[in-house]
Amino acid sequence: MTKYESTVKKIYAPVGHVYAKFSDLTHLSVIQDRLADPAFEQLIRQQAGDKVNDEQLAQLKRLVANMQFDRDSVTVEAGPLGAVSLRIIEREEPKLVKFQTENSPIAANLWIQLLPASDVQCAMKVTLGADLNFLMKQMLKGKLQDGVERLADMLAMIGNS
Repeated sequence: MTKYESTVKKIYAPVGHVYAKFSDLTHLSVIQDRLADPAFEQLIRQQAGDKVNDEQLAQLKRLVANMQFDRDSVTVEAGPLGAVSLRIIEREEPKLVKFQTENSPIAANLWIQLLPASDVQCAMKVTLGADLNFLMKQMLKGKLQDGVERLADMLAMIGNS
């Protein structure tokens, strides 16, 4: 399994508060409402800089609009693949939430690791482990690393709210 790690992100909220958000995926459904808000779209553009163009943002909005959230999973319609899910398989309060893909052509795990930095701040790192053959690894290496970094940025924004 190949691993891709984000840089450590600072979240200006207590570790318990952030853990509660990420360990119950219904809390992440706010993403759908937020992406419809022009102020949040502007915040994404500011933080992403030139890494996100108009078409990528439009694709993100379409993808998120079709997501379904429950306590343990998030599911998205992935075109010809059908419904692909990311399901929580392990919780270790307040420091770890581990996910696994379901109905995905690629077996993958995702970890959100949290560490308290103070009473009002914590640090977060996102790690993706994907079971890729050599060709896929070479083709997707940069995109997966960039995707993990963007996911960590987005989760940090959610954690800060």
